[in-house]
Amino acid sequence: MTHPEPSEAIIARLGVLADEYRELESRLADPATTADPARLAEVARRYRALEPVVAALAEHRRLLGDIAAAESLLGAADDAERQALSEEVATAAGRLGELALEMRSLLIPPDPDAGRAVIVEIRGAEGGEEANLFAGDLLAMYRAYAQRRGWTVEVLDHDPSDLGGVNHVTFVVRGEDAWRRLKHEGGPHRVQRVPATESQGRVHTSSATVAVLPEADEVDVRIDESDLDVDVYRSSGAGGQHVNTTDSAVRITHRPTGIVVTMQDQRSQLQNRARAMQVLRSRVYEVERSRIDGERSADRRSQVGGGGRSEKVRTYNFKEGRVTDHRIGFTVHRLPEILAGDLDSVVDALITDEGERLLADGGI
Repeated sequence: MTHPEPSEAIIARLGVLADEYRELESRLADPATTADPARLAEVARRYRALEPVVAALAEHRRLLGDIAAAESLLGAADDAERQALSEEVATAAGRLGELALEMRSLLIPPDPDAGRAVIVEIRGAEGGEEANLFAGDLLAMYRAYAQRRGWTVEVLDHDPSDLGGVNHVTFVVRGEDAWRRLKHEGGPHRVQRVPATESQGRVHTSSATVAVLPEADEVDVRIDESDLDVDVYRSSGAGGQHVNTTDSAVRITHRPTGIVVTMQDQRSQLQNRARAMQVLRSRVYEVERSRIDGERSADRRSQVGGGGRSEKVRTYNFKEGRVTDHRIGFTVHRLPEILAGDLDSVVDALITDEGERLLADGGI
């Protein structure tokens, strides 16, 4: 009797990863690793990423053992026993087929940023105040999605627009799979609808840009204070009397990269500086990783683009109730639900596409 099984090549490749897992286990117990926070974090992250590989191989061995044991008893079994044994073999074989697909997916190269928190920046782009209103809609969508997934959201900086939208907002999303499910959200998002500011009922096209960064820890990137220009100034916008009377806003320029981060949402200059450094570390971290991974650099450019109408990763068409992700040609007519935070259908399609592309490139 034959059963669907993972190929020998897949088993062999997973076996190599299992060997790496055992080697990492030894390194985690090594004082030289525990004494270095950066190395310990790196080893622990990779160790956790390989745990599913070891579990899958163990289940594969168990299933083969169960099938072999049941089949060896079939010849001497009576009718009732034979039926029970056959059902046991069929159940194990079915699970073996499912496991074959799961083991194939385990060969997708692990994301080095898996498990990190996510820094998201949204800006109104082309379309005037309607673009800012749409940026506010995107903020509400991601907040609702985070709530559905059990993630936490911390707003770092929020610059509201005159009509209740968003000129710019920066926030952190924390959750076990937040990076995996949000990393593809970066890029220009386009909206087609009749704006609240339009008196003639004409459909307008506007856009907002979304940038997505993995949050970097202090151990991930070292920033020399002597490389920073720090300016303080009076905050502008909502916030009451305090805003215009105290130099609490902070602008930090990282001279080696030219990165500039401003923060003004907090009443305290120290709080704004700490949050600006939090974002700066993540931006510098990505720049440094881009030198190693050219694809990451291309991804960053495709994320932000120019924010113009001709550049888009996703379109939200209100007249048709349609959301289309142009990168993978995925369309769903559930716009109200998606804007209410039910993003899984789009996100799952993007994750599946990424996995297929990585496997086509040879996997791990």
